[in-house]
Amino acid sequence: MTDKEKALVLSINKANDPSKKYKEVFISLGGTVSKVYRTEVSRKNISIYHRGKRKMHVQLLPKKYGSIRRGIAILANQMREVGN
Repeated sequence: MTDKEKALVLSINKANDPSKKYKEVFISLGGTVSKVYRTEVSRKNISIYHRGKRKMHVQLLPKKYGSIRRGIAILANQMREVGN
């Protein structure tokens, strides 16, 4: 790992914009291209892959809304309204 790559890795998530929900990741392609990228997970994906109480809620969506897709869309909208 080059000094530049080390500096990039150490900079991850140090100056994130507090008004946005994202994390940063470091990607190096064989040492030729190295960058830090911002990643943001959609509310739908959070709903699908979150563990615990929310995951149990997601498992009940098909029965409540007729399909998992429709249920996740509704859940994502509810999360957006509440700000979770």
